Amino acid sequence: MIEEIQIAKVATYGVAPQLLHGLRPVKFLFGTNGSGKTTISRIIADPTTYPTCAVVWRGGRVLETLVYIRDFVAHNFSQQLRGIFTLGEVAAEKLAEIETARAKVEEIERQISTLKGTLGDPTGTSGKHGELRALRENFEAECWKIKTAHDGNFQAAFSGVRNSRARFCDKILEETGANQATVHPVDDLKARANTVFAEGVGKLPTLSSINGADVLALEQSPVLAKKVVGKEDIDIAGLIRRLGNSDWVREGLNYADGAGSLCPFCQKALDAELLEKLNAFFDEAYLADIGEIARIEESYGTLSDVLLKGADAAFTSGSSHIDVEVMRSMVERLRSLVALNQRHIERKRKEPSLPITLEPLREAIKEIIELIEKANAAIAKHNSLVDNLAAERQALTSEIWKCLINEKKDIIDSYVSRKTGLDKAIAGLSSDLEAKAKELAAARGVLTELEKGVTSIQPTVTEINNTLSSFGFTSFKLATAGEKAQLYRIVRSDGSDAQETLSEGERSFITFLYFYHLIRGSTTASGINRDRIVVFDDPVSSLDSDVLFIVSSLIKRILIEAVEGNGRVKQIFMLTHNIYFHKEVSFDPKRQDTRRTHETFWVVRKVDGVTVLDSHETNPIRTSYELLWGEVKNPNRSKLTIQNVLRRILEHYFTILGNMDKDAVIAKFEGHDQQVCASLFSWINDGSHNFADDLYIAADDTTVARYLNVFKKIFEVTNHGAHYAMMIGGEAATEELDPDDSPEIVGSETLAELTPSSYGVTAE
Repeated sequence: MIEEIQIAKVATYGVAPQLLHGLRPVKFLFGTNGSGKTTISRIIADPTTYPTCAVVWRGGRVLETLVYIRDFVAHNFSQQLRGIFTLGEVAAEKLAEIETARAKVEEIERQISTLKGTLGDPTGTSGKHGELRALRENFEAECWKIKTAHDGNFQAAFSGVRNSRARFCDKILEETGANQATVHPVDDLKARANTVFAEGVGKLPTLSSINGADVLALEQSPVLAKKVVGKEDIDIAGLIRRLGNSDWVREGLNYADGAGSLCPFCQKALDAELLEKLNAFFDEAYLADIGEIARIEESYGTLSDVLLKGADAAFTSGSSHIDVEVMRSMVERLRSLVALNQRHIERKRKEPSLPITLEPLREAIKEIIELIEKANAAIAKHNSLVDNLAAERQALTSEIWKCLINEKKDIIDSYVSRKTGLDKAIAGLSSDLEAKAKELAAARGVLTELEKGVTSIQPTVTEINNTLSSFGFTSFKLATAGEKAQLYRIVRSDGSDAQETLSEGERSFITFLYFYHLIRGSTTASGINRDRIVVFDDPVSSLDSDVLFIVSSLIKRILIEAVEGNGRVKQIFMLTHNIYFHKEVSFDPKRQDTRRTHETFWVVRKVDGVTVLDSHETNPIRTSYELLWGEVKNPNRSKLTIQNVLRRILEHYFTILGNMDKDAVIAKFEGHDQQVCASLFSWINDGSHNFADDLYIAADDTTVARYLNVFKKIFEVTNHGAHYAMMIGGEAATEELDPDDSPEIVGSETLAELTPSSYGVTAE
């Protein structure tokens, strides 16, 4: 059975799919000509012709479809009718054997349907295939989280799979099975990636280190810690030592010009002996120490300057491997210590007798050297990578994938395990389906052979001719063209060919009878017992009322078979634009306010040129007369056609049913109302669908309101107000209409729900 039909982008159907859903054994569809009914029939007949549409079968079991549309009539009358095989007079045992074979075929088909349902479609969301698709989609989402989290650092490693979830997921699975790389911390991999995957990467220069050995040696000079004073055996040495003014005396001698000159100490004439003793006090040893102190001061300044320049060079190199802030602190500390020691040495030079100790630079220099060596080690590693860049990139790429796989190991293992289970289940179900397909082919072969032995095309000829005769069609009949030919001919009573001389109604009727018997048979010697779907698309075109009744009666038999489920017809689609025929075939005395459980009602209509399918809980189609009154009750009635609607109601009720004199009715009005009343009855006088009166009346709101008011009064003055109240319905029917009021006051909101415009049908 068909569960759903999806229609889009074909004929008058728009882009948004229209759905026929929740389908049941009997489906009634009503729509005017050109609304889109036949498109539905053709889609059911051959869905493959309409790629933008779809027919969804229950359990995936596709049944044979028999579709009666105008194409069926044209096709079958362009050639001889193919014979319809049906069961002839067959022994009960043979029938039981056929029924057993058919039941076996159906059982295998049900088993196949169950297996297909469990397996599902590879492109769908149901069954094991659906589970596998959902598993894969969820896993792809998890894998994509890995890509999103690390794409900024590992774009080069993800090359080729960065723009596809499916390819990235496949790469994860591929690496899971083959990657043997060592697992490294992700931060280390990021650092290496900055170098290995950098654009235009090249070798980096090694940083020059510093050597503070010479400066450190000067720190140990003995003269710095020595009290540098004059010769001790000079008699004035004791006085100078006691006074502690050796440096002052040495400095003062620089201002003595010789014996007799002004003494720089007491400002008297300098005694020659004293001058000799003073010069003897500051002997060569003293002078040597003084010279050593001067040398140390000069050397320390030069060497420390070289040391600091070397440290500054490493600091300002711009190398990414130098921690700038740490280096800055170290260099500033060294600079401060050097400056302090230089002040110490300067003081020693000025006061040689003062022992000094320099601030040790060893640790400060060592820290800087170690920092430079660490940077050079990183530079050496970088340069080594550059020397072997291709191999390093390949190795790093493998290590990156290995790291990421290791991070999501639980998720990957779970996916692989579940996928393996589903793959095994799918393989098992597929194998079972193959076996069942072979079993079904064998069972169908048995059924075919049994049917071939008991079927014939002759019973159909007899049945159709009996039907034609019983309803007065005696000028032609059906005859076989020979058992071997398996064809039918339409002949006259004298045996001459009648196919080309049949009227359109006769042709339609006999074609319908042919289709009716085809429902219970087959055009081949086998297949008469297949379950099938039947579609009737306007089967009563070109038929008079008597034949229409016959066709309705025959179709009702098929409907009963589908509803009771005791035959081969499992579902029927009934499409028509004929209101009488629709009401005839859909009549069900057991139906109450809503549709029965075995049926659905739909209306096919156009909205702005696009077909729309509307489902209804009740039978939405009424008689033409009811539809005319529905247009009167509609607050959104057309101002262009309302006058003709009112005229047709009056024509039907007063002239056809009541045989009332229209002049007598017009005489009951006066003034402008009499003119309006005469206009409403003018169509009756013309005896045709004359619309000339409309040309003289402006269809504005005031005019429409006046027409409605006079229309109501016609029923009242003729004592038929009760009929008006019954047809108009609701309290609004008893209210007086003012010609100056807008038409929206007529009727009520609840009445608008019953208008024919809601069904896509006209009042004609």
